[in-house]
Amino acid sequence: MTVGEMLAKISSRELTEWMIFYGYEPFGYEIGLYGHGIVASTLANIHRKKGAKATNPEDFIPKHRENDIEQTIGFVASLNQTVGGKDLR
Repeated sequence: MTVGEMLAKISSRELTEWMIFYGYEPFGYEIGLYGHGIVASTLANIHRKKGAKATNPEDFIPKHRENDIEQTIGFVASLNQTVGGKDLR
């Protein structure tokens, strides 16, 4: 279902209720990443050297930057070239 289809089928009230619910009980991709961050930071903290700074789950969650489209395109192009692909742009 697209966002447009969803908005056509859901009321403003129901959408607001879901937004409030998400504020109390987050779900989806980002919360999954946070769970992995908890595991990774726990393991890193167990095995860190004495006196080293403790890590947090956020230290292991990838940071997505919305303005990095050119960097992403460049990265994909270099991967494509590495595996012998053709740039069809």
